[in-house]
Amino acid sequence: QVQLVESGGGLVQPGGSLRLSCVASGSIFSINAMGWYRQAPGKERELVAAITSDGSTNYADSVKGRFTISRDNAKNTVYLQMNSLKPEDTAVYYCHANLNTYSRRYLEVWGQGTLVTVSS
Repeated sequence: QVQLVESGGGLVQPGGSLRLSCVASGSIFSINAMGWYRQAPGKERELVAAITSDGSTNYADSVKGRFTISRDNAKNTVYLQMNSLKPEDTAVYYCHANLNTYSRRYLEVWGQGTLVTVSS
């Protein structure tokens, strides 16, 4: 069984910063891409940022220059550093991973989500 566990969400004022973390655990042979998605009330889930196993990154236009995604392959962990936060960044943030298990299964796994609220 494989699971992703997020942490680091919370309440922050506009202009502030937060750092999200997501740890993958279980019978993991290798992790391909990892990413962060978010879903605001009444809106569809959207990609925020993604990073491949070799470090290539992709960002939503709305967060470019403010958010930075990184990963520690040795710890099966992905991070999202969020700076200059805006009220419109308020959402539940979900971690996502494409990975291969030791039993040679390909899986797409989601975390349970962590709430980020940007408000004064």
